[in-house]
Amino acid sequence: MDRANIEKIARRPEDRLLLAKLYDKIDAGIRRNVPANTCFLSPAEGEMARFLFGGTQGLISFGGCEEAERRMLCYVPEYRDPEDLYGPEGPIVCLRAEFHPGDALTHRDFLGALMGAGVARETVGDIYPREGTCDFFVTAEIAPYLLQNLTSAGRTHLRLSAIPLREVQRPEEKVAVLRDTLASPRLDSVIASGFRVSRALAAQYVAAGRAAVDGIPWEKPDRSVPEGAKVSVRGLGKIQLAAIGGATRKGRVSVLIHRFL
Repeated sequence: MDRANIEKIARRPEDRLLLAKLYDKIDAGIRRNVPANTCFLSPAEGEMARFLFGGTQGLISFGGCEEAERRMLCYVPEYRDPEDLYGPEGPIVCLRAEFHPGDALTHRDFLGALMGAGVARETVGDIYPREGTCDFFVTAEIAPYLLQNLTSAGRTHLRLSAIPLREVQRPEEKVAVLRDTLASPRLDSVIASGFRVSRALAAQYVAAGRAAVDGIPWEKPDRSVPEGAKVSVRGLGKIQLAAIGGATRKGRVSVLIHRFL
């Protein structure tokens, strides 16, 4: 854990500012030996933070549930139990919004409502919309404000309440199963197959910085995608290279791709 590494890790000025902010929060907690946490981080931001903090003892990645994509880094001193993160004094609160089941609200609807309520994106974690309800994680600091002020998403009335983190309900992901053969599981080929676009267009998406593998931006179209990795392309959606099979008689590689609907 070395503040000087910020300059080596950051690629953009905003990365530098974020990493400095994260460092100051965690360093203050370590020096005072008290619990400390960062804001919610995207997978790409979390990867930068991982390089910055290395194997710092007592540092835990936590997003409210095991499957969460947006996560905090939390410093837990030796005298505290990591399970305390799930308790009422933890840094994350789960809010449940209930609404009329006939109003099919989406992730985008809720994120727009939260931003419209004046909260910063970094204070909001994963959002799980379902029929008639939506569970979402927020920092403990803004939870009271949202409980009083977030009353609607668009024209839909919301009833908000706080629930225990372990009672969060995630929607079942719907996927379309695609089988194909590729010359190799390089990124542009996987994107072309999964989203049914040309490989040339897929390569353009990658070069434009629109593609990420397991939340980490990839800008080289010829990098091999590992089995099980999730690939997202801004504007197209998300797929997973679920399985890489053996070679066909023509020397191509059989693949199984899941496209998330």
